[in-house]
Amino acid sequence: MSFSSDVKTELCAVPVRERHCAAAECYGALLYCNTFTQREVKFVTTSREFSQRLVKLFRKAFSMNFDRVSDGEAGTKSILAVTSPDKLRCIFEAFGADVETAVTHHINLGVLEGDCCKVSFLRGAFLAGGSVTAPDKRFHLELVTGHYNVSRECYSLLLELGFSPRESSRNGNNMIYFKQADTISDLLTTLGASTAGMEVIAAKIEKSMSNTVNRKLNCDFANADKVVAAAQEQLNAIKKVDKVLGLTELAETLQQAAFLRIANPEASLADLALLSDPPVTKSCLNHRLKKLMTMAKTL
Repeated sequence: MSFSSDVKTELCAVPVRERHCAAAECYGALLYCNTFTQREVKFVTTSREFSQRLVKLFRKAFSMNFDRVSDGEAGTKSILAVTSPDKLRCIFEAFGADVETAVTHHINLGVLEGDCCKVSFLRGAFLAGGSVTAPDKRFHLELVTGHYNVSRECYSLLLELGFSPRESSRNGNNMIYFKQADTISDLLTTLGASTAGMEVIAAKIEKSMSNTVNRKLNCDFANADKVVAAAQEQLNAIKKVDKVLGLTELAETLQQAAFLRIANPEASLADLALLSDPPVTKSCLNHRLKKLMTMAKTL
């Protein structure tokens, strides 16, 4: 199963105790389902849990059963439909619309007065028309509907609840989406999928730690390259001085610095300073090596 399927399974376990919340969740599902017209309501889903939840929600909200229910086998699609004119009229009237005159769908906020109903509406919308990408791949949650006004009004509803989605369109459908891990986690938790919300945060932390380790490794590699390049430059200078003057003709401190670098061609200045006898500071050893390099340039 996909992460999105797991999230929907978790959401389908959220208890619905009040009839108005059941109606609100049905409302969100209807406005984001496959077909919601004056002639038919149709849900097509591969989630057995969502299919079973829809049956319970419609009984609680409207005291009605679906006219057609075809349960698919595992992994196949189930279809739930309402075609009875009387039932369709009941559904439309429950949300303040006239089945005979309704032209385009809108969200009637008058039936979503409480925050519990607003959350229930969004849960239904996500179950019917939402998806979320596995957080180990990328952070992306979206709600897609063919109704432009519904998408715009759902955008406003999310703003009212403290979420800031983005908007786009795809293949003639309207989409609102999120790409921030913290926001996706908060939204999933608000809808009732707290376990999935924690998974998103855990994935964010893991990615952050991995990025930190990679940056440190890259920095260490870069520093090592600089050390090797600087050491090679010093060795070239020492070889030139030795060829022209001879290292034995140098002051004892410069001789020691030269021999230390020859014996330890990849060591850092800090390591060479500790190897000196007696030990000297990194700054002191750097000064001596720079003096050798300057001497080589003048030869």
